[in-house]
Amino acid sequence: MQCGFAMLEAGSVRAKNTQNILLKNFLDAALGTLIWWAIGFAFAYGEGGALPNPFIGGRHFFGIDMIEEEDTEGAGYASWFFQWSFAATAATIVSGSVAERCKLGAYLCYTSMLVGLVYPVVVHWVWSTEGWLSAFRSPPLLGSRGMIDFAGSGVVHMVGGGAGLMGAVFLGPRRGRFGTVRTSEQGTTIAIPGHSAILSTLGVFIIWTGWYGFNAASTLCMYKCMGIALRAAVNTTISAAAGGCFTLFVHVFIFRRPAELAPLMNGVLGGLVSITAGCAVYEPWAAFVIGCIAGLVYIGSSLALLNLEIDDPLDAAIAAPVHFFCGSWGVIAVGLFASPSATMAAYPIAEGATATYGAFYPGGGGMQLGIQLLGVVSIAAWTMLTTGFLFGILKAMKKLRVPAEKEFVGMDAVSHGGYAYHLERTGANVVGEWLLRRRTTSRTKKSNNAGTNFAKAVTEAMKQDKEDNDENKNKNEPTSSNMAGEP
Repeated sequence: MQCGFAMLEAGSVRAKNTQNILLKNFLDAALGTLIWWAIGFAFAYGEGGALPNPFIGGRHFFGIDMIEEEDTEGAGYASWFFQWSFAATAATIVSGSVAERCKLGAYLCYTSMLVGLVYPVVVHWVWSTEGWLSAFRSPPLLGSRGMIDFAGSGVVHMVGGGAGLMGAVFLGPRRGRFGTVRTSEQGTTIAIPGHSAILSTLGVFIIWTGWYGFNAASTLCMYKCMGIALRAAVNTTISAAAGGCFTLFVHVFIFRRPAELAPLMNGVLGGLVSITAGCAVYEPWAAFVIGCIAGLVYIGSSLALLNLEIDDPLDAAIAAPVHFFCGSWGVIAVGLFASPSATMAAYPIAEGATATYGAFYPGGGGMQLGIQLLGVVSIAAWTMLTTGFLFGILKAMKKLRVPAEKEFVGMDAVSHGGYAYHLERTGANVVGEWLLRRRTTSRTKKSNNAGTNFAKAVTEAMKQDKEDNDENKNKNEPTSSNMAGEP
């Protein structure tokens, strides 16, 4: 999954920020591992500590006492390893939303907080045996089953998407995204395409494949569990396919636009996110419906954010529309489509307890739907309040966003020693090369007017880029000769 997200994000940003986004994806795994080992797992699954409570765990810090005396098979280690992969995914969702303009120090702060506190608290609520929303609490505090989120539409994707949304709001849009550079009209949305559709496509295919490890493997057992795992795998496949095809259908036949790659990929991701909460409790027909509705949720939320001038560099493939809004839909869908028989198999209840399942089934009622809605509101409120507070502090301290000059040059040249590609000589690349040469010489000789020289060089390069763009635009205008097919 981490490899898939890295490829998707790298292909969706401009070439001058490739190393930056790949570094952050690596750190999501590496730094996230250390934080999860130190405090994250303890806050999530540290049950039975000094102060047991339904809000947060309090045992197993730094892996201490992770294995109980009766655990002869190492189940504690297996739990830590499997849940670590979910924590890394929640963190990497955010990196796409704040790409191309977020300082590295700010990234380290929000990743540490997300993996160390924000995400583990939600895990404790929903997946531990003590959580107040948990279906694994005996007996559950809410209904006969508690909140059903089989593999993380709410726990993983709403948390990552909500944090990414807050980061995008506090950072603001990229330079020129909404008509601030080459157009005089404010409010004009300007496409800033990524540099490699090949990398993005490869990333989506890898993510789709890795999703089976999340959904099907969330049975957490093999003996007498294969029926549940196979149901999860089939529903995951159908929802992803339905989400991609329906999103592309709307894009082409309703909006009258060309058949483009991005809507198809984002629709697939939206279908995957939406099916995750209930993949083990649906019939296949429900997976198809949920995937199609996920496509509508993605399209509607993406357009809404563009109207609000909230900029996601990955065309919403990573944060709010796909992960937060489709994740919310996925949690709610359980309260509508959960099959009585499949729900009983995946979430057995105590004898004599009143069964709750999807409201669309006879006798389903609204109990499970109400619990799912409560979960959506609670997860959204906790995630947005905590991460919004952090991003607000970083912005007030001017530690959140890189200066405009460095954003123009690209994060690779400014922070990572050079560009990932050396294919063309643009104004930004010229400044980047100048910056690297200056850094090399400044080790032996310091200059007091370095900031002035850098700003001057960037301004000249930006002017040259605009002139080149205007010249290319004039060359590309149709004439009688090129319309006739002459070279």
